[in-house]
Amino acid sequence: MFEFQQYLGFLLFLTVFTMGFWLMIFLINFVFYWIGGYLWEQFKEKRANRETLEQ
Repeated sequence: MFEFQQYLGFLLFLTVFTMGFWLMIFLINFVFYWIGGYLWEQFKEKRANRETLEQ
C-alpha cells in the first residue's frame, strides 16, 4: 500500500499537472482568439478600403 507521504506527492503531482494542462489550453485558445480578431479586423479594413475606392 501507499504511505501517506506518497499519496500527498501523487496528489500534488496531479494538481500541478492538471493546472498546467488547463493553463496551456487557455493560452492556446487566447492566441487563436487574438489571431482570429486580427484577421477579422484586416478583412474589415480591406473591405472598407475597397468600398471607398469604388465610390
